[in-house]
Amino acid sequence: MAHEIIALMAQYGVLLVFLNVLVTQLGAPLPAVPTLVVAGALVAGGQMGVAAVLSVAVAAALLSDAVWFAAGRRYGGGVMRLLCRISLSPDSCVERSELHFQRWRGQILLIAKFVPGLATVAPPLTGAMGLPLSRFLLFDGIGSLLWAAVAISLGYAFATQIDDLLAAIANAGTLALEAMLVLLALYVLARWWQRRQLLRTLRMARISVDELHQAMQSARAPVVLDVRAPGSRLLDTRVLPGALLLDEHGIDRSVNDIPFDHELVVYCNCPNEVSAARVAKVLIGQGYRRVRPLLGGLEAWDAAGYRVERLPAVAEAGLHSIA
Repeated sequence: MAHEIIALMAQYGVLLVFLNVLVTQLGAPLPAVPTLVVAGALVAGGQMGVAAVLSVAVAAALLSDAVWFAAGRRYGGGVMRLLCRISLSPDSCVERSELHFQRWRGQILLIAKFVPGLATVAPPLTGAMGLPLSRFLLFDGIGSLLWAAVAISLGYAFATQIDDLLAAIANAGTLALEAMLVLLALYVLARWWQRRQLLRTLRMARISVDELHQAMQSARAPVVLDVRAPGSRLLDTRVLPGALLLDEHGIDRSVNDIPFDHELVVYCNCPNEVSAARVAKVLIGQGYRRVRPLLGGLEAWDAAGYRVERLPAVAEAGLHSIA
């Protein structure tokens, strides 16, 4: 079977490269770099043309990225939350991508495909942030070309070693292919287990939106802390009434005036409130005795019909002032 796969790669390599890059950039957990590296080795052997491989790789990346860009432009933060729910690392992908975007703006697309977890998230993020289509196509096209060129060049440079590896796989037959599939399954399982253990470690008493609403009417209301990244607040300007915004310079600066015996409620807008739970754990470690994440976060609060406030219009203007 391994011989047949290698033969298919040699015969239909350009089509396989296109399909692999397309589905990978659409979000499927299938790596495209190994395919491009093998294609580079086939280019070195004269079995494929470098211009054809580069062209289809860039075309596939642009096509899939344009779909996510359009979805981000139309649906904004909802698309980001969807991506993070289907991601193998859902609890940090949006926050990490937003931090990258704050630093790089549209130029994030130049490096996105080289950063794990960022390649699929960057196009809808730039769309949601209002990057002009012309600049998206320019940056994403250059970034896709650089990414594909690096992978193909590696295959070209190490063609001899890759040929030896392919020959070994072919000689090992089905057993080697099955071993590769098992390794892929183990990788996915390890990421799932890591996430499960993280949630168990961070599991703590949550406060429901009804309980928080009632507590906010009392004389000693809890301090509510919005722990979303600044980029997330650009995508979604809703905040709970009176909430303190987590300072980008750190938790200490955000809560340095709050007594240790005061109750704190932290919220985010991420799956399973993991970001909020992480911050809560840090606050508990600093000496705060009464810290609880908000169950369901911002979405649950708004869905319950409780009042939300909006960040100033200046923040919203940032959506359309992207260089």
